[in-house]
Amino acid sequence: MSAAFETLAAASGIKGSLNTIGFGLAAIGPGIGVGIVFGNGVQAMARQPEAAGLIRTNMLLGFAVIEALALMGFVLAFANP
Repeated sequence: MSAAFETLAAASGIKGSLNTIGFGLAAIGPGIGVGIVFGNGVQAMARQPEAAGLIRTNMLLGFAVIEALALMGFVLAFANP
Protein backbone atom coordinates (compact mmCIF):
# COMPACT_ATOMS: atom_id res chain seq x y z
CA MET A 1 0.00 0.00 0.00
CA SER A 2 2.82 2.37 0.89
CA ALA A 3 4.61 1.70 -2.40
CA ALA A 4 1.52 2.76 -4.34
CA PHE A 5 1.42 6.10 -2.50
CA GLU A 6 5.14 6.65 -3.06
CA THR A 7 4.74 5.92 -6.77
CA LEU A 8 1.78 8.30 -6.98
CA ALA A 9 3.70 11.00 -5.13
CA ALA A 10 6.73 10.60 -7.36
CA ALA A 11 4.59 10.76 -10.50
CA SER A 12 2.82 13.93 -9.38
CA GLY A 13 5.99 15.68 -8.21
CA ILE A 14 5.08 15.81 -4.51
CA LYS A 15 8.14 16.05 -2.31
CA GLY A 16 8.19 15.14 1.38
CA SER A 17 6.00 12.91 3.46
CA LEU A 18 2.41 12.08 2.67
CA ASN A 19 1.85 11.52 6.39
CA THR A 20 1.31 15.24 6.88
CA ILE A 21 -1.40 15.29 4.24
CA GLY A 22 -3.02 12.26 5.86
CA PHE A 23 -3.03 13.93 9.27
CA GLY A 24 -4.52 17.08 7.80
CA LEU A 25 -7.36 15.06 6.35
CA ALA A 26 -7.75 13.05 9.56
CA ALA A 27 -8.06 16.26 11.63
CA ILE A 28 -11.25 17.22 9.81
CA GLY A 29 -13.33 14.54 11.54
CA PRO A 30 -12.44 15.44 15.14
CA GLY A 31 -12.86 19.12 14.31
CA ILE A 32 -16.40 18.52 13.14
CA GLY A 33 -17.04 16.24 16.13
CA VAL A 34 -15.92 18.87 18.65
CA GLY A 35 -18.18 21.43 17.02
CA ILE A 36 -21.16 19.09 17.20
CA VAL A 37 -20.50 18.14 20.84
CA PHE A 38 -20.16 21.71 22.09
CA GLY A 39 -22.93 23.09 19.92
CA ASN A 40 -25.43 20.51 21.14
CA GLY A 41 -24.17 20.81 24.72
CA VAL A 42 -24.73 24.56 24.82
CA GLN A 43 -28.15 24.13 23.24
CA ALA A 44 -29.08 21.48 25.82
CA MET A 45 -27.92 23.72 28.70
CA ALA A 46 -30.00 26.58 27.32
CA ARG A 47 -33.07 24.36 27.17
CA GLN A 48 -32.61 22.82 30.64
CA PRO A 49 -30.48 25.03 32.89
CA GLU A 50 -31.13 22.78 35.90
CA ALA A 51 -29.24 19.93 34.19
CA ALA A 52 -26.27 22.08 33.20
CA GLY A 53 -23.82 20.28 35.51
CA LEU A 54 -24.58 16.82 34.12
CA ILE A 55 -24.63 18.08 30.53
CA ARG A 56 -21.29 19.86 31.01
CA THR A 57 -19.73 16.68 32.44
CA ASN A 58 -20.93 14.57 29.53
CA MET A 59 -19.87 17.25 27.07
CA LEU A 60 -16.32 17.30 28.44
CA LEU A 61 -16.11 13.49 28.40
CA GLY A 62 -17.18 13.50 24.76
CA PHE A 63 -14.60 16.16 24.00
CA ALA A 64 -11.86 14.07 25.67
CA VAL A 65 -12.72 11.02 23.57
CA ILE A 66 -12.75 13.02 20.35
CA GLU A 67 -9.44 14.70 21.17
CA ALA A 68 -7.88 11.32 21.98
CA LEU A 69 -8.71 10.22 18.45
CA ALA A 70 -7.15 13.38 17.04
CA LEU A 71 -3.98 12.88 19.09
CA MET A 72 -3.73 9.26 17.95
CA GLY A 73 -3.88 10.48 14.36
CA PHE A 74 -1.15 13.01 15.12
CA VAL A 75 1.14 10.35 16.60
CA LEU A 76 0.46 7.87 13.81
CA ALA A 77 1.32 10.51 11.22
CA PHE A 78 4.92 10.32 12.42
CA ALA A 79 5.07 6.53 12.68
CA ASN A 80 7.19 4.92 10.02
CA PRO A 81 5.63 1.88 8.33
